[in-house]
Amino acid sequence: MKHIIVADDDPLIRRLLRSVLEDGGYRVTEASDGKITIKLYRQKPADLVILDLIMPEKEGIETIIELRRDFPNIKIISISGGLMGEAEAFLDAARKLGALRTFKKPLNPFEMLRAVKELTGEKKNRSDI
Repeated sequence: MKHIIVADDDPLIRRLLRSVLEDGGYRVTEASDGKITIKLYRQKPADLVILDLIMPEKEGIETIIELRRDFPNIKIISISGGLMGEAEAFLDAARKLGALRTFKKPLNPFEMLRAVKELTGEKKNRSDI
């Protein structure tokens, strides 16, 4: 079973993504900030990290930089609602730093699941199209 770390300071977003991903057959670990995300990944690397860009303690851009430096092959999806409409700028920076996919909040959970399946190498079936 593929393992996904979901990092977001909003427990409702974490719960939504956990529900969708677990229903999709993934094992999910939650983190509320970048510092916890890095600790979890160092303990047991995941197949994919879904990472909010605006969080306390260690925000998403710093987290991407550290994770990509220490784990060059890590797969990251970045999400952001932005700060005062700045989501696109944050997501663009995340792409430049190595996020493989980016999503603006509010999230479409089914588009997220499709991206997770693609990045984790899960085969598509007709219900995913």
